[in-house]
Amino acid sequence: MTTGSATPPAGPLSKGGGSPAPGRLSRAQRKAIVAGTIGNTVEWVDWALYSIFAKIIADEFFPKGDGAVALLSTLAVFAVGFVMRPVGAAVLGAYADRHGRKKGMTLTVALMAGAGFLIAITPNYDTIGVLSPLILLIARLVQGFSAGGEFGSSSAFLVESAARGRRAFAGSWQQVSVAGGVLIASLLGTLTTSTLSDDAVHSWGWRAAFVFGGLLGLVGLWLRVTVEDTESFTQAQDTGRTRTNPVKTMFVEHPAATLRVAGITIAGTLTYYIWVNYLPTYANLTTGIPLKTALLSQTLCLVVFVVALPFVGLLSDKIGRKPTMAAFAGGFVVLAWPLLHLLSGSFLSLFLVQLVGMLLILGYSANCAVIMAEQFPAEVRATGIALPYALAVALFGGTAPYLTTWMHENGHSDLLWIYVSGAALISLVVYLTMPETKDKEFS
Repeated sequence: MTTGSATPPAGPLSKGGGSPAPGRLSRAQRKAIVAGTIGNTVEWVDWALYSIFAKIIADEFFPKGDGAVALLSTLAVFAVGFVMRPVGAAVLGAYADRHGRKKGMTLTVALMAGAGFLIAITPNYDTIGVLSPLILLIARLVQGFSAGGEFGSSSAFLVESAARGRRAFAGSWQQVSVAGGVLIASLLGTLTTSTLSDDAVHSWGWRAAFVFGGLLGLVGLWLRVTVEDTESFTQAQDTGRTRTNPVKTMFVEHPAATLRVAGITIAGTLTYYIWVNYLPTYANLTTGIPLKTALLSQTLCLVVFVVALPFVGLLSDKIGRKPTMAAFAGGFVVLAWPLLHLLSGSFLSLFLVQLVGMLLILGYSANCAVIMAEQFPAEVRATGIALPYALAVALFGGTAPYLTTWMHENGHSDLLWIYVSGAALISLVVYLTMPETKDKEFS
């Protein structure tokens, strides 16, 4: 039996859910998706807070002097965190494939929350000197390790929890939860910078935001302890299909799917980290727009983005993965130049640039979890999603804030659109040539 059948699956998806009609989610399936989404949301709050408060962290954790150098150092630590994502993907993805999605997700949220608390309590550079940025670096490495395993485990869990004809809808909630985490972080940033004085924000306000994020992580930990594993994993375990080395199996038995996942990710991660995470800081740096105004624009756009995601997932379930993803990539090939050249110091221009970009990114974000999950069987699914995705994110997502800031500082801001359009073109070719998997049998 597959998760695409009309018969309710075993484990968490059959308890109290009845037998859903094809294309309908049972009560138990909805419960599993809600639990997975909320747990994932609170984990990503801590991850996003770092980029929200990047300029303040630069002042706190690095020597006073050249503000641009301190910001670049902070963004370098941000990028280094992504170096650990492939390591976390390999280790934690394999752990989830061997021991279950539930155990994998429980471990990732505990690591993320713990590292967030560590950042919150670390003294600044003036107090402990070089130990301050060193502890910050260690905390971000732990968060990167956690994030590397989180995407594969949570994506596999959500998609495997879906009914026939609703896999993209279920998978879209993975990105709803990621964007929801960024939205909560953005709200925390907006409230902190709007209600506190600059001195208060620098001395304790940003730390309070990280403490709050860590407490939300504990809520996510509790939620993940209470859910049960998916039928796809339990069947693979019961039939002896789990592998002792899922990473090797992925490369040896599924090389084309592995490369495809990396290609799918390139444009999505680059545009996501520029438009969804870093654009407020970039706009503040390049146009002088106040950070609190930029964060307000980001918050409003994220509300639209989060609300629209499941509907684009439903559209993908109806018309397919290829057309919805091609619309995203093709849109950035055409619109990257006018969008980035429209950016100015006014709220309206930033809001329009952010909103149009986020609407385009919906085509990627609503599909990424499901299209990656559909490339692999259950015994290597978490690893297959996590590792090639993390490698692409480390190369193109984690470096995006640093490269955009470097381009600005060296007078090359006009070249950013070429970088975005080129990445979008690469992924567009992948989307147009990959097989359509909307109706693929799922195990």
